[in-house]
Amino acid sequence: MSSTTEAAPAKERTRSLYRGDPGMWSWVLHRITGVATFFFLFVHVLDTALVRVNPDTYDRVIETYKNPLVGLMELALVAMVLYHALNGVRVMLVDFWSKGPQYQRVMLWVIIAIWFVVMIPGAGRIFYNMFAGH
Repeated sequence: MSSTTEAAPAKERTRSLYRGDPGMWSWVLHRITGVATFFFLFVHVLDTALVRVNPDTYDRVIETYKNPLVGLMELALVAMVLYHALNGVRVMLVDFWSKGPQYQRVMLWVIIAIWFVVMIPGAGRIFYNMFAGH
């Protein structure tokens, strides 16, 4: 009496379009930072327009911006604009340089390194302005 057992067939791994690659996250961050920058510019145009409507209201709005929470939001804005600009250069290189797709991962790590190099002194200056009362 011999018994043979069949192994269950290997379950086929389904692949998702979004695999969590760094390229996918750079794409997502590029969209998020672009939308956030757009909304900042929209609010900035509105609050700047207040100077023509009512200068006193404009002064009160500007005074509310001089607190640490808005300073942190300013730091986030600088971080987003800087990332969006650097990644935009990378996207243009990938699109218009014949070797761009070949080096896109390397370029991503280069822009992240540049982002850190520029953000560290930028963050220091923003924190200085926040806590020195300027």
